[in-house]
Amino acid sequence: MKNLFAIALLIVCSAAASVAEISQPKGEVILEISGEISSKNVAETAQFDLEMLQALPSHSFVTSTIWTDGAQSFEGVELSVIADLVGFEGDTLSASAVNDYTIEIPITDAAPGRAMIAYLRNGNPMPLRDKGPLWIVYPFDSSSDFQSETIYSRSIWQLNRIAVSNSGG
Repeated sequence: MKNLFAIALLIVCSAAASVAEISQPKGEVILEISGEISSKNVAETAQFDLEMLQALPSHSFVTSTIWTDGAQSFEGVELSVIADLVGFEGDTLSASAVNDYTIEIPITDAAPGRAMIAYLRNGNPMPLRDKGPLWIVYPFDSSSDFQSETIYSRSIWQLNRIAVSNSGG
């Protein structure tokens, strides 16, 4: 019985520790995640300023895109890292841009080596007028699997919101 209590306490403490991992934004909030998530930092959402995103493990790749000339270097945080941090509990992401453009992204794109939320392009922050400050990009040149209209449509720039939901299917 003592062991069972210890295990239960460990589980509760681990869950509480994961919630504590998301600090409060100190600067301008540039990404808000809502919906079916287990870790929140502001009301029922997980909100991030640029400094918070940059504090997460960074990822980078060089790829060409259909919207830019030549190969571009992107740096940011993999969507899988965000999924683990906030605890995506759904199967669909509704990613929205500043202009309210919204695209559905399956949770399977939040796997390592797939989608990244980029905050730097060619080593520089991306201003709003140049697809920033956040852009979901894929390593298009790494596989023909990423070179389709479906994947291109998921590469939303000026990203500022993600809502996690269950499609119900």
